[in-house]
Amino acid sequence: MTTTVPHPRPKELRDFYEDPSVPVASGAPRSLRQARMLAAALGSARGQTVLDVGCGDGSAAATARPLLAGHRIVGVDWSQDALKRARTRLSYAVRGELTGGGLPFRSASADAVLFSEVIEHLVDPDAALDEIRRVLRPGGHLMLSTPNLAAWYNRGLLLAGVQPVFSEVSLRGIHGRPGTEVVGHLRLYTARALREFVAASGFEVVRLAGAPFHGVPRPLRPLDRLACSRPSLASILLLHAQKT
Repeated sequence: MTTTVPHPRPKELRDFYEDPSVPVASGAPRSLRQARMLAAALGSARGQTVLDVGCGDGSAAATARPLLAGHRIVGVDWSQDALKRARTRLSYAVRGELTGGGLPFRSASADAVLFSEVIEHLVDPDAALDEIRRVLRPGGHLMLSTPNLAAWYNRGLLLAGVQPVFSEVSLRGIHGRPGTEVVGHLRLYTARALREFVAASGFEVVRLAGAPFHGVPRPLRPLDRLACSRPSLASILLLHAQKT
């Protein structure tokens, strides 16, 4: 199975992510579930600072905003094109990086970090979690989401010798797996691996939940929603952790 998707040849990985046509989110249902988890974690307190690190065009934060009323949401991205689009949806959007110069915030200055559909794109996820931990206050919340390598359909695909959904071997086209969109995933996690990785980075894992994926074919979506009751089988992993 080989599908070639027309796509400009990137000079480097950063050029790929500057392309506004590259999909950056797994859909509104994931954003809403993640926002509900964060709202429950923040409780009745108001006026807390929530950083959406890797905010992209701001659509995920905008979807979450009604559930986070009374809190200050700040979008953060290194892409100037993404920030232009995010500023049409968010009151605050600033440039920042997880490596190199780091995030433009003081240590222990944020109450929560949304880290949605980002970690799978990173060359150095260890440094990224170190930087997120730096800007979070003690007890601050990390809300991380990422595709699940062991999603229910990927288990069947692997048994059939097919490349799993979400995994990619090229930035120029789809090879050996279902789908038509190149999204630039570099790392994929199972539920167990994600738990262990986040815990090893200085966080206490509070909860792991599942979310559906908008790219699942419509006839299979009821099964995908059902799989959310077992996070290890769900399409998307939603992890809530706190800085220890």
